[in-house]
Amino acid sequence: MKGKILFTFISFLFIHILTTNSQDINIIPKPQEFSFGKNTFVIDENTLIISLKESEKSAKILQKYFKENFNLQLKAAEFHSFKKKSIYFKTDNNLADEAYELSVSEDGITICALDDKGWFYAVQSLMQYCSSSSYFSKYEKLINLKEVTIKDAPRFKWRAFMLDEARYFKGMQQVKILLDEMAFLKMNVFHWHLVDDQGWRIEIKKYPKLTEVGSKRKSTQVGALMWESPIQSAEPHEGFYTQEQIKELIQYAKERHITIVPEIEMPGHSSAAIASYSWLGTSQKEIEVPIKFGVGKDVYDVTNPRVSKFLTDVLDEVMGLFPSKVIHIGGDEVKYNHWKSSLSVRKYMKEKELKTPADLQVYFTNNISKYLQKKGRRMMGWNEIMGHNLHYYQNKEDTKTTQTLAKESIVHFWKGDIDLITTAASNGYEIVNSLHSYTYLDYKYIDLPLSKAYSFNPIPKKLDTKYHDKIIGLGAQMWGEWIPTNGEMHFRVFPRIAAYAEIGWTKNENKNFKTFKTALKNLQNRWEKKGIYFADDKFVEKNK
Repeated sequence: MKGKILFTFISFLFIHILTTNSQDINIIPKPQEFSFGKNTFVIDENTLIISLKESEKSAKILQKYFKENFNLQLKAAEFHSFKKKSIYFKTDNNLADEAYELSVSEDGITICALDDKGWFYAVQSLMQYCSSSSYFSKYEKLINLKEVTIKDAPRFKWRAFMLDEARYFKGMQQVKILLDEMAFLKMNVFHWHLVDDQGWRIEIKKYPKLTEVGSKRKSTQVGALMWESPIQSAEPHEGFYTQEQIKELIQYAKERHITIVPEIEMPGHSSAAIASYSWLGTSQKEIEVPIKFGVGKDVYDVTNPRVSKFLTDVLDEVMGLFPSKVIHIGGDEVKYNHWKSSLSVRKYMKEKELKTPADLQVYFTNNISKYLQKKGRRMMGWNEIMGHNLHYYQNKEDTKTTQTLAKESIVHFWKGDIDLITTAASNGYEIVNSLHSYTYLDYKYIDLPLSKAYSFNPIPKKLDTKYHDKIIGLGAQMWGEWIPTNGEMHFRVFPRIAAYAEIGWTKNENKNFKTFKTALKNLQNRWEKKGIYFADDKFVEKNK
């Protein structure tokens, strides 16, 4: 009896607090529109979840949430049933892709969307809202939920998180953890960096040495000096994903409305492949998988028909696994001195009237683009694929190009100034903005604090408004060179991933760092329960 009286008192107190402080909502990413009412909706074990056949998956997610978090076993019913005080899933053909409307009133909860993608995102919002804006009584097993109306849709269609496993293999469990948190934050692209100089992590059945040799290295560069460190771990590192494991992860992501975009680096960052098959390299010399980080010792000889066949064979198996319409081919940090020192490459360039190494790279890249297009896919690459001069080891003469990058390409911008973005946009290319100083998660918090990450706008201030629609979104990159353990990865990713999720979803004018930090507490509680290690507020503040 005392428990019931206490619950009633706290409920009235809770309602009073909410009605007097209803300006913000503790949901990340912050919804585009929301307004609060004065009453509450009570969820108890008599509350039904009434769904369409098409929304059953999202309804089951909601059922599981109430059971695991409140020990409330809500029953499901088909849509033709009608009962007040229930949770309804409805179709609204007027809503855009990924958009949803969520209404909590004293009579019930209504979740509207075009299809399951919108329902799924609405459920993520409702779960966050219940966790942060409700009062639960364990005595009567009741949830008091404040009235709210939410109308929401994403700002950008490309909201990506990238994991580099070429440097350190993390494994399926860690990928699933990341996919779960991405889904909870409404991120929709998992960019998977599977290939680089220091490791090849994807099984290619036609070329088994790629994993027999390329997935293993004898030792790894370590130490506080990082790139300049002479210290080695003296311990081998290895690991790769079988095609069956990749299929499992693709399905896991699909259930969370996440597209996995594989990155298969070419023509540079190819040392692990060349260590597996020496004939792939420009020098034709046998090498080992590098034990030091940085740009590798050789690059693919893209003038060799046998190498071209290898790359298309690899892409065929990759496309056989990944349903993504976009295939990322890297294309960054190609050291042109390998090509310049090769007689056969120079002869090929003369025959094709390619005057510079950048001409050769764009020419090669366009051939790959054409191949992908024939297969119904689309190429994406870092902004060097346009021939941009971004690095100290390249001279201006080498990066001059008269070749025009295939128009269907997506340019993944990571380095350079506003002029390079303007050039790409004005030439009609779609752009994903991942400017390294704002989006590289391997950077320490002293260089990239949470506040700076949150301040990133994928559309630069100086970009002409007529090109704004060419920016299709952003990516946040977890590069792995100096992140050997899962705990270190978590510490770098969380909480910054939440900032990137809000950047990708919420309109810039609706963002507010102070309210974001308040809402973040709810996510931190979630991460703590799930055993995810994150940088807490005190650490982030001390390292601004």
